[in-house]
Amino acid sequence: MLILLSPSKTLDFESPSMSCGCTVPEFISLSKDLIAGLSKLNTSEVSELMGISPKLAQLNYDRFEAWNAKHEKSNSKQAVLAFKGDVYEGLRAWDFSKSDFSFAQKNLRILSGLYGILRPLDLIQPHRLEMGTMFANQVGKNLYSFWGNNLANSINESLKNTQSEYLVNLASNEYFKAVQEKRIDAQIISPVFKDEKRGKFKIISFYAKKARGFMSSFLIRNQIKNLDDLKEFAENGYRFCPEESTDSIPVFLRSAENQIAA
Repeated sequence: MLILLSPSKTLDFESPSMSCGCTVPEFISLSKDLIAGLSKLNTSEVSELMGISPKLAQLNYDRFEAWNAKHEKSNSKQAVLAFKGDVYEGLRAWDFSKSDFSFAQKNLRILSGLYGILRPLDLIQPHRLEMGTMFANQVGKNLYSFWGNNLANSINESLKNTQSEYLVNLASNEYFKAVQEKRIDAQIISPVFKDEKRGKFKIISFYAKKARGFMSSFLIRNQIKNLDDLKEFAENGYRFCPEESTDSIPVFLRSAENQIAA
């Protein structure tokens, strides 16, 4: 199985990198092209482009200015450890064993507006650039145009190298759109996580994001390779519900009681 995640807006470059090895992003030259355009913007234009406050615009303007195509441990950090948000709280990569990192490096991919696609140990530098950003570039009007077929081609190569029949989509719709689903040479599995609220089961964004991390961690730590084993996921109170599931959309439910326990 190949697992897909979204990145996180929140980053952690304060805590030290772990000695788990590092690699260079596949599309670093294309990232450099994006930075060349982004660094021409002033803070007001950054604010308007991203819909963020002047304070955050200044932070990201400074990040674009400081970004260096030469990624090394002195100025960068492994992606899976640099991202810090609900999904990554569930993933808990900081607790990975050497075997976990090895499996994740082969079987986990993180989509990125700036880097396109990342392996867990690929080095990244501080940035913010969401995939849905309408940033006009030399290829088109947005980042979907910029990345084109590159992400699908990369994913298909990884599927081939790992002999994977399934792509487990745990990314958000905004990011998964960039993959160009019809180009993927594998069955796409998109798990859904629902939590009980007032007697009904619904997708609650905060919980669902963490659940994507929990499932990614489960798949990596147990080196899951088939769908039957994926359905055994039972972390933090979630349970597979065959009545609500289809072959491509397995549904996992969590009761209100288990939300409190988790």
